[in-house]
Amino acid sequence: MAKKSSIERCIHIRSLVRRAKNKRDALKSVIYNRKEEPAVRFAAQMKLAALPRNGSATRIRNRCEITGRARGYYRKFRISRIMIREMAAQGIIPGMRKASW
Repeated sequence: MAKKSSIERCIHIRSLVRRAKNKRDALKSVIYNRKEEPAVRFAAQMKLAALPRNGSATRIRNRCEITGRARGYYRKFRISRIMIREMAAQGIIPGMRKASW
């Protein structure tokens, strides 16, 4: 089980990203628009740099919903490989079962 502070930090970062998404996207569209004047694009870059770093989507760390484990994460199920194995063995995940051959 991950530390409670790590899990809470990830939740906080996700909320910051959700709040800042529109503003960041608007600034990026100005920055990447080659038809804008260089001064306007540079000003947009400065505004983007002034925003909180944790508002960037690259700061999000995918964690298991059950244990908070950061590694071995399956996006489809939003849980770690260990929990997938346990839940599949218990028959909790529909259509999944342990392989045997």
